[in-house]
Amino acid sequence: MLMKEATSRLTKSELAHIGNGEVAYIRKMRTEEVAKCFPEAPDIDPNVDLWALFGADGTPILLTDNRSSTFFKAAEDELKTVSLH
Repeated sequence: MLMKEATSRLTKSELAHIGNGEVAYIRKMRTEEVAKCFPEAPDIDPNVDLWALFGADGTPILLTDNRSSTFFKAAEDELKTVSLH
């Protein structure tokens, strides 16, 4: 079976906006990463497990110590969630 190469290509900008406003991802964060993504966050105990919700384009939405809260926020904003490993 022959496969044809796709002739249309997405730009980086187009790729970055796929799923915007529809998809969000959840990932565990280390305390040393927090200031980069959530500059307004206070100092956080490094022993606390942190979870973050991001828009499809990487925009930070929520930082919490309760993983379930990320799913509730996504549902509230009508976002489909995926987890990154």
